[in-house]
Amino acid sequence: MTTTPDLIIRQEEPADYEAVFNVIESAFKQMEHSDHQEQWLVQRLRQSPGFIPALSLVAVSGQQIIGHILLTPIKIKNEQEAFTSLALAPVSVIPEYQHKGIGGRLIEAAHQKAREAGFRSVVLLGHAAYYPRFGYKKASEFGIKLPFDVPDEYCMAIELTKDGLNGVNGMVEYPAAFFA
Repeated sequence: MTTTPDLIIRQEEPADYEAVFNVIESAFKQMEHSDHQEQWLVQRLRQSPGFIPALSLVAVSGQQIIGHILLTPIKIKNEQEAFTSLALAPVSVIPEYQHKGIGGRLIEAAHQKAREAGFRSVVLLGHAAYYPRFGYKKASEFGIKLPFDVPDEYCMAIELTKDGLNGVNGMVEYPAAFFA
């Protein structure tokens, strides 16, 4: 695996929105397990009340945006309590730059920004073989369920801080913007 030597990861800016739309669309175009609507999801999430600009990052090589990641606040609720966490949805890298470590760099940068913002965990629905390398475990190991009918190994969570999910359990509640 080689990485792009001039890669810069920075906060997304409004002027980047069109390029990011195209990055996401191209990243998911050939994905078998995709509804090919991820670019529209990001647009809705940016317009939602919970959007945190500091948690929307782009990967730039030269003058070209080649990747994007977005973390969005969610709740994990049980009968007694509600806990704040983040959803990773989606991470995107244009096809010609995939398999070069850029998605991983975006994930690590987003985790760092989330820690700095005081968040303790991230939940995602994604590839069972990819995300564990970054420390993600089955969400069920923490007592967390996602409101989707998908195999358990695709529902994952990570503690961004020591014991970040200690005592946290319940059903993930996504903001309305996740559902068109």
